[in-house]
Amino acid sequence: MFAHAPTARSRSLVKAVTWRMVGSVDTFIVSFIVATLFHRPMGNAASIAVSIASVETVTKVVLFYFHERAWARVPWGRADKVVEAEMTPPPSPPP
Repeated sequence: MFAHAPTARSRSLVKAVTWRMVGSVDTFIVSFIVATLFHRPMGNAASIAVSIASVETVTKVVLFYFHERAWARVPWGRADKVVEAEMTPPPSPPP
């Protein structure tokens, strides 16, 4: 069984930033393709895509960070809560 301690805020922030890097590359590619499909010149399509990817990177890092912190408070499905429950001795019978 895996046991995980509650996550640190810095871990949540690093996860948010790295995930957004991946997501922003995806957003850039999709935005570039859409702009190109609407017959924008290649340079104009690239600048539209960069603008969209830049703005959504900042907003989604913030959103993901708070989403991650909210989930860190939910005990459901966390391995450290399962291990803690297994390690708690049963109550002793009344005398």
